[in-house]
Amino acid sequence: MHFNYRIVFIITALVFSLSISLTLVNYFTAMESTRDQLKQRALPLTVDNIYNKIQKNIIEPNLIASMMAHDTFLIDWLSHEEDDIQQITNYLEKIQNKYKMFTAFLVSDKSNNYYSAQGLLETFNENSTNSAWYFNFKKIAEPSEINIDYNTNMGSELIMFLNHKIYDDDYHMLGATGIGLKTSYINDMLKDFRLKHKFTVYFVDHNGNVVISEKGIKTVPGLIDTPELATQLSDIISKGSQVFDYRENSEAHLLSRKFIDELDLYLIVVAKVNDFTKTAKDTFYINILLSGLITLLISIIIVLYVRRIHLKLNSLASNDELTNLPNRRCFHNKLSELLCYKERNNNELSIIFIDIDDFKLINDTQGHDIGDKVLQSLAALLKINIRKNDFVARWGGEEFVILLVDSNLEQAKVIAEKLRLNIANNVNLSQLTNNDVTISSGVTSVTTGDDIDSILKRVDNALYKAKSLGKNVVVLD
Repeated sequence: MHFNYRIVFIITALVFSLSISLTLVNYFTAMESTRDQLKQRALPLTVDNIYNKIQKNIIEPNLIASMMAHDTFLIDWLSHEEDDIQQITNYLEKIQNKYKMFTAFLVSDKSNNYYSAQGLLETFNENSTNSAWYFNFKKIAEPSEINIDYNTNMGSELIMFLNHKIYDDDYHMLGATGIGLKTSYINDMLKDFRLKHKFTVYFVDHNGNVVISEKGIKTVPGLIDTPELATQLSDIISKGSQVFDYRENSEAHLLSRKFIDELDLYLIVVAKVNDFTKTAKDTFYINILLSGLITLLISIIIVLYVRRIHLKLNSLASNDELTNLPNRRCFHNKLSELLCYKERNNNELSIIFIDIDDFKLINDTQGHDIGDKVLQSLAALLKINIRKNDFVARWGGEEFVILLVDSNLEQAKVIAEKLRLNIANNVNLSQLTNNDVTISSGVTSVTTGDDIDSILKRVDNALYKAKSLGKNVVVLD
């Protein structure tokens, strides 16, 4: 039985090891697949998606600003000494309201006046923080630019200005005009990507400093503030798109960047790898739990099956299937046990050896099925007519043996005679064979110095004498 349980343990360990191995392979495959998909597809697609959204929000306002720069009304107004401020105020207000822009503006190069829908806001000078953008814009060769900046006259919110130069017929710069857009749509977009897609998105300048990030969350550190990114800054701050690996606070991150010409900024998209592998990890833990439960269930089924087989094998090994009595092997074990018990306690022990008279004739004349029924009926009679502490077994063929505990030879003889008479007078046996069924018995008592062989030889001799005396008798030895 211990060997069987060792087999069960080995099978259980193998099943569990196989299950865990497959789970681990699936886990690492899923982790690697998630990481590759994040690196090869999700991040680049997110960068392109954000870039397309920014372009979409810039194209129409940029066209309006370009149209304003070529509007003959503005050119004529600037050329005629800016004689009517109300006219330009009404014009800018109309543009602002019609196209639902945050602001529309005009700067005169001759007077350095800055106009909006509210009228004349200020006069620029090169020492003013608000006007620095204009003088820088004048110096560049490009006819337009996109500038993200603050203007104290328009509040504290970051504004995206689409600036266009105004030229006369001789290509002399008359001033600048354009549209101002609130960057709140960018903030909403950044928030959407963080909440829905678990990406942190922000914009940095050529020095790696954060220029635009989502409001209301923890301050996003610049590239130079993250040690592992600072070492890669020269690679990150370059044109094109690329994905970088780095670790921050012992957690793996992936960073994708793209230079946006229209903003002159770098779009940065960061993914914390754990946010995307959480599902794979949760699946792994669930699979481990299921593997353990399934393995436990398999083990229980195997143990129950092995136990059932073991009990069946024990029964087959120890019992006679036809009569449901213990067999010769079991009798030997019981006799050995009782002999040891006799040595310790010096109690009486006797044996009755029984043989059915003329049993071969019953089989030959009435068939083996009747013979089997005779054996079963006789076995039932023997069990009924012995004491609880006695032991009866089928020796083989038509022979039976009984161990009588605490019975001397004379007591054994009485029991043997009682059995002989009960069987000879049994109506059921007579009806089965249409004749009387009788037995012959040899009886002996265990004495000091006896072993199993000597006892069985003596009782077998007694039975042989009983057969020789004409059967249906009990002989003592």
